[in-house]
Parts: sequence; structure tokens; C-alpha cells
Amino acid sequence: MSAKILTDAELTEGDLWVFGYGSLMWRPGFDFVEQQPARLIGEHRALCVYSFVHRGTPEQPGLVLGLDRGGACRGIAFRVADQHRAQTVAYLREREQVTSVYREVKRSVWLADDPRRRVSALAYVVDRGHAQYAGRLTPAEQLRLVRQGHGRSGPNRDYVLSTVHSLEAQGCRDPHLHRLAEALRDETPPHR
Repeated sequence: MSAKILTDAELTEGDLWVFGYGSLMWRPGFDFVEQQPARLIGEHRALCVYSFVHRGTPEQPGLVLGLDRGGACRGIAFRVADQHRAQTVAYLREREQVTSVYREVKRSVWLADDPRRRVSALAYVVDRGHAQYAGRLTPAEQLRLVRQGHGRSGPNRDYVLSTVHSLEAQGCRDPHLHRLAEALRDETPPHR
């Protein structure tokens, strides 16, 4: 499966903005010179991707976030200095495109420091035609998958709780994720 990535021409010169809405918010993994709470309009954060690598396996998939069509999403925009652009894009492709479940796109995001300030940011949007696209799952099914998920990056439970913690640090609440986190916090994590 080939990754859906931008061409060099689409990744214009100058500083690069990256939009994080899940684990990139709390573990970006790349050098940046600025970070701002930001809002992307046209897609929303959803637990809609079966994780076969980072938070699960093909035999016991976990569930991770994707940007899915419709609505809006609050997250963090990171500004990467031009001299770190190529290295950052290579890192993000290795991390986010391991199974090609995301489309690498540029999206307009509005920065919280000035609601009129809009930047074009690199973002990873779920490919609805990919086998790992889970679509809308019931809360019970989400909880089951998150409980069982454990992959290269650790327990799926930690991923959800860390994302909710990062959202709370921004003064943001995602009702679906928060309900899931409450259910996870009320139980003892499984012994591995």
C-alpha cells in the first residue's frame, strides 16, 4: 500500500506548521520553535482508526484517533523552523504513515493567540477507504478495543488518557473521549 503524501512542491518553503490533534499534542517528537492552541474546521477528532502497530496488533487491534470529515477540531499547531522541515516531514511520515491509513494534507488552522491568524498546516486525515478505518463505533466497542490494545508505543489506554490530559491542559473538553477516559480511569489497568 502506498502512502498518501504531499509532493515537495506542495510543501512550500519557509517554516512548516504541523497540526496535532492526538498523540502529537503530548509527544510531538520533533523540534519546533513555537506552539499555539489551534482550531481546524472541516474535520473532527474521532476514534476511528484500528491500530495494528503503535497501540495494537492485527490480531488484537487497538483504536486511535483520526481526523474524519465534518465539524471542527481543537488541537495544537507547531511551527517548525525551515532548516528542520525535511527532517520533521521524514519523521512524521515514518510515524504516521506506517500502514498508510492517513492522507498527508495541508489544512488551514486558526491560531488561538489571534482568531484572525490563519496558517496552512501539515495534518494527517484518515483515509476512509483504508481497511483500518473503523468508522463510527459504539462507546462499548471503543472501550473494548482500547482495553485490549497494546502495541509498539505501549498500551492503548495510556494513549487515550494522555490525549485527554493534553486536551484538559488546553481547557478543552472532548465529550466522547472524556467519557471513555472516565471508564478507563475507573478500572485497574490490565497486567502485562
